Amino acid sequence: MSSVREIIVADIGGTHARFALAQISEGQILSLDHLVKMEAREHASLQIAWEAYGAELGRDLPNEGAIAVAAALDDDVMYFTNSSWILRPALVGERLGLERFKIINDFGAVAYAVANLGPEHFAHVCGPDKPFENNTNVSVLGPGTGLGVAQLVRWGDDYQVIETEGGHIDFAPLDPTEDRLLEQLREEHRRVSVERVASGPGLRTIYRLICELEGQTPQELADRDLWALALGGQDALATAACDRFCLCLGAAAGDLALAHGSSTVVLAGGLGARMGDRLTLSGFKERFVAKGRFQSRLEAIPVYRLIHSEPGLFGAASAFVKEFGG
Repeated sequence: MSSVREIIVADIGGTHARFALAQISEGQILSLDHLVKMEAREHASLQIAWEAYGAELGRDLPNEGAIAVAAALDDDVMYFTNSSWILRPALVGERLGLERFKIINDFGAVAYAVANLGPEHFAHVCGPDKPFENNTNVSVLGPGTGLGVAQLVRWGDDYQVIETEGGHIDFAPLDPTEDRLLEQLREEHRRVSVERVASGPGLRTIYRLICELEGQTPQELADRDLWALALGGQDALATAACDRFCLCLGAAAGDLALAHGSSTVVLAGGLGARMGDRLTLSGFKERFVAKGRFQSRLEAIPVYRLIHSEPGLFGAASAFVKEFGG
């Protein structure tokens, strides 16, 4: 009879910190239980949030676990890209009470999830609708607080995840509207990464430009409320901004597919899930394939949305299993 082990998994982004207990056995993730989602700004550090999770459960936490972090991996100190938290790997075991653990990039965790989830967790966006091949490169990207990017390389029954900071490549405008967008962002940031446009906060920048071009005053809304307005379709300016966002995301996804030599692209992240069929109905596909001499190659690449509710947590558990076994 196989034994079941329990580990703690965490997915720490720029906005939210998620925790859960994963049940694993024989290399499989059986369940994710006791899920808690916190606002990262509500706690001063990961250790404090970790202890708050344990207090909410009212029990001791497991001494094994995996942590997905929205930060570039470093053996000395990790600075979260869109948060004030920092993480020192050498102190994780002592401060979090872990005897064995795995630290991975947050979108690396999503790529681990892509490698281990079944076809029911993927929704077709564009390109050929066909099953994943065993021997393939997969680009995994997703707009959220930032633009996460990872690469999944599959061969036979094995795979490797390559954690990247691909969201920080340069933004490449493709028409006069995006030229103006780049000009405005350059005034503020000097160097403009694609993350400044193709991420959750990027919609606000695009929306303000659209309002300016139309001689209208933009509404002052929180990012989540602006996205709701844009996806609802009732406000023409917000809808136009969302359409432009999809164009920019499609162009970035195509660039990354070329850079990775990918045969499949997966869109993930909380915002990707919220956009639903909007990507299919937008100009995403046209921009994705608009790569000049390589258009026919891009047209042969299937693009999917990952529709699992907690891919970061599932992926963190999968990374632990791949490293230490089930």
